[in-house]
Amino acid sequence: MKPFCRTLCLLLSLQMAVIAAAAAEPAPHHRTDWLKEAKWGVFMHYMGDTVLKGDQLTIENWNKAVDSFDVNGLADQLASMGAGYFVLTLGQNSGFYCSPNKTYDKLTGITPSKCARRDLVSDLSEALRAKGIRLMVYLPSGAPDRDREAMKALEWKPGQFPLWTYVNGKPKGQDDRLEAFQKKWESVIGEWSKRWSVRVSGWWFDGCYYPDAMYRHSEAPNFASFAAAARAGNPDSAVAFNPGVLDPIITLTPEEDYTAGEINDPGKVMCPGRWVTKAQFHMLSFLGPTWCQKPPRFNTDQVVAFTRAITDKEGAVTWDVPPAGVNGHIPDDFLAQLKAIGESAKPKK
Repeated sequence: MKPFCRTLCLLLSLQMAVIAAAAAEPAPHHRTDWLKEAKWGVFMHYMGDTVLKGDQLTIENWNKAVDSFDVNGLADQLASMGAGYFVLTLGQNSGFYCSPNKTYDKLTGITPSKCARRDLVSDLSEALRAKGIRLMVYLPSGAPDRDREAMKALEWKPGQFPLWTYVNGKPKGQDDRLEAFQKKWESVIGEWSKRWSVRVSGWWFDGCYYPDAMYRHSEAPNFASFAAAARAGNPDSAVAFNPGVLDPIITLTPEEDYTAGEINDPGKVMCPGRWVTKAQFHMLSFLGPTWCQKPPRFNTDQVVAFTRAITDKEGAVTWDVPPAGVNGHIPDDFLAQLKAIGESAKPKK
């Protein structure tokens, strides 16, 4: 064989090897691959002011409630309906949280702590994992608005920025974007994330109503540092930032993995396919008359149709249901509808 031919053959051989190696590589991993496969899941506002009313909401009673949450009973219910994941609220405006957090306690100085003694997230995750169900968590992007002590200590000012308002081409409030608060809140989130690690598969952050003023900045704190705090313990954790009720459903930033997708009227939602830019399409709505309320507002056929209209196009759907009580179970009438969704989602034989 002539030198030129040998060289040409060698180059062709190397080129074919590169092509073969590239073909053998798996498709790029996306943090929401599991979410697309799961198709649908359940959301529950289990919070101090949803399971306890009025003067019942005390630190002692909150700890008793969280201690009473039946993680195995809920896991059995979710498994019976075929749900792929469950979203649990960590807390909201009352300032009571369902998991301990030393960083939060240190920053706020609140004693005794309003963070539950029991780590409900860890316990629930273990119960769900045994059933092959993933756990996600909900947290507002701001401090608890009805806890003045926490708000002051965390340096949070609610409702500071008009939504999407610009002055001279710049977001109004850009010079005061609550940097001190954001850094503190990220440290609280980071502690939880590091403790739970892969036991939590995703975060849904509520109240990101001022994205331009607070998060669209080249330097931290910003969307990137916010997402990094949530992924501090699990780099594969899927993150979404909720801008409020918007239809069509949008993605706020490349830093989020799926759309928050808060919607009041699921019957009007049009799913374009799996992706909104580079975010997994996801819709979140409530089965009751509003969040965490009963009875169901739709008939079962409607609920199934709403779900299939999205999941058939590789989107994901999450349905909010109220807790039946402090035990965290799903009420029977909602359970029946969710089971129908699960039956509909099963592959046809």
